[in-house]
Amino acid sequence: MIEKPPLDSNGEEDRAWLSEGQSETQLTTVHNPDGVETPDEDRPAWDSKIQYVLAQVGFSVGLGNVWRFPYLCHQNGGGAFMLLYVFLLLIVGVPLFFMELAAGQSIRQGSIGVWKHISPKLAGIGYSSCMVCFYVALYYNVIIAWSLFYLGNSFQYPLPWEHCPIDVATNNTVKECADSSPTSYFWFRKALQITNSIEESGEFNPIMTGCLLAAWAIVSLAMIKGIKSSAKVMYFSSVFPYVVLFIFLIRGLMLDGAMDGITYMFYPKLEIWGNVQVWRQAATQVFFALGLGYGSVIAYSSYNPVNNNCHRDALMVSCINFMTSVLASLVVFVVLGFRAKSIALRCVAKNLGLLNLMTSDDLLHPGFPWINTTNPNSVSITEYREWYSHYSSMVGPNITDCSLEEEMNKGVEGTGLAFIAFTEVMALFPASPFWSTLFFLMLLNLGLSTMFGTMQGILTPLMDNFSLLGRHRTLLTVSSCVLGFLLGLLFTQCSGNYFVAMFDDYSATLPLVIVVIFETISVAWVYGTDRFLDDIEVMLKWRPPVIYKYLWKYVCLLAMVGLMLASLLRMVLKGPTYTAWNQNTASEMTLEYPGWALAMIVMLIVFASLPVPIGYIHSMLKNRRVLNTHSEEVRCQELHRELYTKCSSNEQLDSNSHHLVPSEEDEARPRTAFLPLGNEHYRLLPQQEEEDEEDTGV
Repeated sequence: MIEKPPLDSNGEEDRAWLSEGQSETQLTTVHNPDGVETPDEDRPAWDSKIQYVLAQVGFSVGLGNVWRFPYLCHQNGGGAFMLLYVFLLLIVGVPLFFMELAAGQSIRQGSIGVWKHISPKLAGIGYSSCMVCFYVALYYNVIIAWSLFYLGNSFQYPLPWEHCPIDVATNNTVKECADSSPTSYFWFRKALQITNSIEESGEFNPIMTGCLLAAWAIVSLAMIKGIKSSAKVMYFSSVFPYVVLFIFLIRGLMLDGAMDGITYMFYPKLEIWGNVQVWRQAATQVFFALGLGYGSVIAYSSYNPVNNNCHRDALMVSCINFMTSVLASLVVFVVLGFRAKSIALRCVAKNLGLLNLMTSDDLLHPGFPWINTTNPNSVSITEYREWYSHYSSMVGPNITDCSLEEEMNKGVEGTGLAFIAFTEVMALFPASPFWSTLFFLMLLNLGLSTMFGTMQGILTPLMDNFSLLGRHRTLLTVSSCVLGFLLGLLFTQCSGNYFVAMFDDYSATLPLVIVVIFETISVAWVYGTDRFLDDIEVMLKWRPPVIYKYLWKYVCLLAMVGLMLASLLRMVLKGPTYTAWNQNTASEMTLEYPGWALAMIVMLIVFASLPVPIGYIHSMLKNRRVLNTHSEEVRCQELHRELYTKCSSNEQLDSNSHHLVPSEEDEARPRTAFLPLGNEHYRLLPQQEEEDEEDTGV
């Protein structure tokens, strides 16, 4: 319940307070005496609607759509996971996405200004968003650097990861490569030069450091003029990945095993709906797919005209995001199906070669005339598995089963999917350098479009909230990129991949969930859903469905709290771990983080979440200081009135009799509304305008 302000000295309520459920005036739009809205001439704007849509789609559609969503489908029941994802997208993702779009568009401020507009006590939410965006930008640009490295190596024939290198000392294949695979060896040993654990830092990787410098230079040049320059890059970086995905899908459907992969993808395993962790993973994917909490969605929408249909934008971008995930999953499962079948057929050929050396009359059977065939490629996987089910006990451990399903069940997550599984498949394609170049160009563009949005989530709030930074946009952009590169050197040492995994797993997830929880509380409970819908109705000229009120107040909030608790519980019970590459065994293994790394994880989470309580405490102390100052002024005025004349003081007191000095209780209620209702309703008195402008920073 939102409290009304206290009574003034005459016992009448403040004239600026409106009836319950009705919005107050907006601070972000200036009105002239005729009541005509005057736009903010200094604020940039999108040149066209298509620029804005491409920017939002480019930010929300990123590398996670290509490798995280397909992996989650692969691990969690295929079609059943997709149905669960769509359900959570509709009841949690779209409402929260719409909320951020509407708030940014109406207030025309970055994340700091939006929440400070509702109440100065909430300004810390925006600072937390900026902090998380900075974390993400640090390690996300490292992935772009990896893509640049592979892109540069794609202009070779044969591709450098097609075959294992030769050890010059022994003139044999390098043992580590022979025990793993050429693609794994190239990724861990040539690209990353990785150490055996996070405790072995190793030296800096000079080539990857150069690629990281190039990545930050691209981001800096693309964003140096704000949205005017980054929007032009978006025309290519947002559209090109779709072209490549469709090309790969058409090519992949021609591969042997493609339909096996698609069948595996869509086959529903409904029993996974009873697993709490699957719900957690689906909610987390919805959360990250739409970019909630980063402040980038708010920043992009703040450059829109006030009457833009943000509800349609929310539905459109969410739909495009999901369809992109499905398209990417089709490509991934087609490729994984081809890869699995290729591995299974090689297994059959290898075992038949061994059988030819040991074939006995006991193994010959009229039903299996091919047992001693000299052409193993003519034997299908089904025929071989049928024979193996009959004679596996007679052939010894050297002859193994060759299961297509088992190969498909071997999930490949994240960077392993892009830099190991896909590179392995592309090496089998005719004209492999062409396909490799296309693929890593796609990864580069996907990463850059998301990176632009992430950086916008940092720069826009700072420029909106600090006028000095706003006047030096270019210097702020370049300085941020230089700082990002210097701190990013942490990820270019030989153990850098482990720090990328740490930041990806822990620096963003929990702080972002906390940020979105406070955002939802701010709109639904502090400001009020009815008043928020009133403002949106004025903005859109129609009222959104009332179901949003209940989704914001209850469903979304409870879902986010549940996700936070589930993430905390999993972190405490399972303990933070990471996957390391062991050079001696040429395999991956799961290790626990050392004590100093655990402390680093805690610090990352605390530093990102700390601005929320700090902002609240700072606002409370500031209010108390203002109240004390006001009390002293009142006492001085009373003393002055008693000792001297009452003439001028009476006039001033009369003119201010209807103005309330903001008390601590007043600061607790929501700030002024997002949108104007026009001068025909009421007019703010001068003192109120000055106080509100000071409070909100608008």
